[in-house]
Amino acid sequence: MVAEPKDVLKDYLQGARDVLLWKLEGLSERDLRLPRTRAGTNLLGLVKHALNTEVLYFGPTFGRKWRTPEELVSHDDPDPLSGWYATENETAAGIVDLYRRVQAFADETIDALPLDAVGHVAHWGGAEVTLHEVLVHTTVDLQRHAGHADILREQLDGSTGLLPRNSNVPDGVDWGAHQQHLRTIAERFV
Repeated sequence: MVAEPKDVLKDYLQGARDVLLWKLEGLSERDLRLPRTRAGTNLLGLVKHALNTEVLYFGPTFGRKWRTPEELVSHDDPDPLSGWYATENETAAGIVDLYRRVQAFADETIDALPLDAVGHVAHWGGAEVTLHEVLVHTTVDLQRHAGHADILREQLDGSTGLLPRNSNVPDGVDWGAHQQHLRTIAERFV
């Protein structure tokens, strides 16, 4: 049986969502919040960014409003990076709960509209888009950030892989020996 295009798109979107949330599992509030890059990228901030992205693209773009806008990053916030980290008043559990509610909200939009439904993205100058385009755009964005989360989590505690039940990483690898092998190759180039 061939899957419907919208079902395929939703499946890939959900896969990206699942990876982002899995990368948070078992970590302390501190570990989730600590900046791991020069730009301050952190695991909880990636999820906060994802939820704000989804509510925007699957809400106002298609004429829907989020019921409690005070839960989201305001466009009037003077901190241009406020969508990339949890504030002192936000908790990991609260952000995860909010993201799950945002996912349900986004899925309502996706389920209610055909792929060729037209919306307008305000921060793209009101550009006209279809639901299909928004699904692809959002999935690509979330997959990109899921890749960031993969790297941050591996650096934090060595956890690797796609999902806890399907890591897609070979078993039995001597990672130290593998790294040394790669260093040896790299050192041949000056």
